[in-house]
Amino acid sequence: MFTRSPFPNRNFVIGFLLTLIGSLFLLVNSFVIGRVPFFLMLNTDLGAAGDNFFSFWTNLGDGAVWVLAAILFWFFRRNQFPLLLAAIVFSTLIAQGAKRFLFPAELRPTAAITDLGSIHTVTGVELHSSHSFPSGHTTTAFTIFLLGCLLIRNKWFVPAGFICALLVGYSRIYLAQHFPLDVGGGMMAALMTLLPSITIQQQWEKRKIVH
Repeated sequence: MFTRSPFPNRNFVIGFLLTLIGSLFLLVNSFVIGRVPFFLMLNTDLGAAGDNFFSFWTNLGDGAVWVLAAILFWFFRRNQFPLLLAAIVFSTLIAQGAKRFLFPAELRPTAAITDLGSIHTVTGVELHSSHSFPSGHTTTAFTIFLLGCLLIRNKWFVPAGFICALLVGYSRIYLAQHFPLDVGGGMMAALMTLLPSITIQQQWEKRKIVH
């Protein structure tokens, strides 16, 4: 049962703070170091193993993972299904709204950087050119991570889940799809997603108690 507190348990508090700190680190350094230099620092070549790993891992931030999440919620957390639906709606509205309406002119790395030879790209990965901020894959990955922090009480989930989500975010830089700034924005979008989603779940539970 959720409480009235916006931070229902210890795991969520830690997960929220880790995501906030990670987001601020990427956002601040993008301005201090510079968006392009910071990207080039992180967009390194880890060889065939790195290319294959991140080409696969980035899919964990694809919108299709919501289908798997919905199946798991339906069978194991049906009482929290409103939380999931709210998270899907808010994460989509925040990330896609920012991409399409607030920052529509933000170019992806391969479109913004003239010296393409300085960028590591992966063969077979389709490179996009526009709607860079924020990273939608990162938003999805960290939204799912924070949902897990809410519902999974085991202490191991926080470090394991954070690393998994962070690797999705880094995959977007490694594959030259996003700047670190975009990844930090995606993490912030996930934080913005969870707070109203929790409120909706709380209101749903209050309504059930009343009836």
